[in-house]
Amino acid sequence: MSFAMNVTLQTCARPLNRLHPAVWLAALAITLFPHWFWMARRMLDGSDDPLGAVALAAIFCVIWKVRRELLATPRPAWFGASLLLAVLASLAWKVLPPLFASLLAITGFAAGMLAFLPARVACMPVLGLSVLALPLMASLQFYAGYPLRLLAAELSRWLLLPWHYVEREGVALKVDGQWVLVDAACSGVQLVWLGYFTACATALLTGCGNTRFLRRLPAVGCLVLTGNVLRNAILVALQADGQPVANWLHEGIGLATLTVVCALIAYLMRGSGNNTEAIEVT
Repeated sequence: MSFAMNVTLQTCARPLNRLHPAVWLAALAITLFPHWFWMARRMLDGSDDPLGAVALAAIFCVIWKVRRELLATPRPAWFGASLLLAVLASLAWKVLPPLFASLLAITGFAAGMLAFLPARVACMPVLGLSVLALPLMASLQFYAGYPLRLLAAELSRWLLLPWHYVEREGVALKVDGQWVLVDAACSGVQLVWLGYFTACATALLTGCGNTRFLRRLPAVGCLVLTGNVLRNAILVALQADGQPVANWLHEGIGLATLTVVCALIAYLMRGSGNNTEAIEVT
């Protein structure tokens, strides 16, 4: 059955070598236009952070850097996956929630790109960037924000116990009699997005293979969680005396945490050093 399917996909893909891959990718993008319109509207109307545009830019940078190596005939497996996901995305429009339908669309488009990209470009970071291109931040904050705040509060409590008397009620900490709230901004949702974006982008730029990327992906989550907990613990300790933390100090601690965490993730996700595997950036 798999052999027959492979032959069928090869037969369907063979005519594509008559046109440049960009033509077929453009046709695929036009087919999925309702999803792109919804994504753009959600990012521009203030209901979600426009971070997805950065992930989209990174994906198109990958295509541009390897544009002279694009395959004349697409790889059948990715070509078939792209067609299937595009059909499912079109059927899901106005049926499933827009975010789920757009997930099918963006992964379908990513599969279409992978059908033409050279084999040396790892597929998992490309798929990761495609998911990050979705307007996810508001949904992540709504569904995962409170659990992340709760986890950050509890772990921060344990970090502060050797120096302070700390109790926790929900997402609030009582430090030496002073209540400090771990608010929505302290959930670390943005740090999660930026951490995984750094992982995917670094893997593509340095030629990190799929196996290496997947094996190190859990460590990315650990680094993000550790950085967010340390940041919260420092801020809570500074507010424990009842004095508000200056905005510049609050922002500075957050920026320093982001820089350190992303730098560690980039170091973790770097490729093997084989220049023939990396995507050239010059």
